[in-house]
Amino acid sequence: MTKPLLLKNLRLMGAAKTDVLIEDGRIARIASEVTPSGDVTVEDCDGALVLPGLIDAHAHLDKTLWGMPWHPHQQGKSLQQMIDTERHLRHELDMDAERQSSRQVALALSKGTTAIRSHVDIDTDHGLTLFEGVAATRDRYAEVMQIEIVAFPQSGMMIRPGTFELMDQALRDGAEIVGGLDPCGIDRDPKGQLDAVFGLAEKHGKQIDIHLHEPGEMGAFSLEMILDRTEALAMQGKVTVSHAFCLGMNDQARVAALLDRIAALDVSLATTAPASRPVPSVAACRERGIAICAGNDGIRDTWTPYGNACMLERAMLVGLRNNFRADVEVAWALDTCTTEGARVMGLEGYGLTESSRADLVLVDVEAVSEAITLRPPRRLVISGGQIVARDGVAEATWQTA
Repeated sequence: MTKPLLLKNLRLMGAAKTDVLIEDGRIARIASEVTPSGDVTVEDCDGALVLPGLIDAHAHLDKTLWGMPWHPHQQGKSLQQMIDTERHLRHELDMDAERQSSRQVALALSKGTTAIRSHVDIDTDHGLTLFEGVAATRDRYAEVMQIEIVAFPQSGMMIRPGTFELMDQALRDGAEIVGGLDPCGIDRDPKGQLDAVFGLAEKHGKQIDIHLHEPGEMGAFSLEMILDRTEALAMQGKVTVSHAFCLGMNDQARVAALLDRIAALDVSLATTAPASRPVPSVAACRERGIAICAGNDGIRDTWTPYGNACMLERAMLVGLRNNFRADVEVAWALDTCTTEGARVMGLEGYGLTESSRADLVLVDVEAVSEAITLRPPRRLVISGGQIVARDGVAEATWQTA
């Protein structure tokens, strides 16, 4: 058991200086002055600003090339081309899923992330090996990183016989969430794929997180089918739609009607705020009480050379993509990477209050908005009451080759 930790002179979300006592992985006391007693580690934080643990609610831990030799990106730009290229390159490159996911998790810890929802490819080329590798990483880092695994049929389910059975096995073996992908654009069988996805969720008592890249009316059609099944199967609060580019289309009346129905069914959204696609409006979601979280998607993989696992950078991209400028709006962007991510993942005890799980990120800035615009090295990262990173570097226990 980790001994108590007393943090002195810090500012929760930029408020007045206070002390925070952490015991048994939880925030035990918050007070203007806490006097250390007994065997306790004391850290003077010099007025650092404190954020709750950052949350990457849409990741692909099995895909990263982080720590490997630089890979030149030459694949085509269509979704199908990128999927096919990646599946091919996995055989050429030494992409061990356990090693690579561990590298990304250690990097994410150093940046202040304490929870990740990761989509992991399930296909007939690789079977369950990618899931097994990420599951091993999930177990290794369980004390300091809360990882959810989505069984993700990226190469298609209906067009690749045998994938459904692999998905079924992954869910039996510990994947927490059923994934899906572009029912029209990839599988070309929206009814078949969505019946399979919702059927697996019903069978295993799991939640759903579906990638929906399909634009415009095609995406709206698929989204309506997802919402129909959510309602028919009473799965309110158990479905997330990732990307949902169709909600950024120009037909505002159509989008408003879809958002109203999403809110009524308590469906969540996940965004990566890409510059190249229309995206759901964070402000419009907030107005309706829709949970909208954010994630880094893939970082330094065969799809893209970009990314460094920093969720403060992702908050900046969410802010830029939504034209957030006022401090209160920039704080909304941070919410997608903190409280909204916790809401979507259903994390218990998340926050900066007494009895909350002790996941804290300390940065040397004056204000929350400054943390996002400057994105300085994390002075301290504490997860589950343990110091896991200092001055932007993961502690030795949580470093990986």
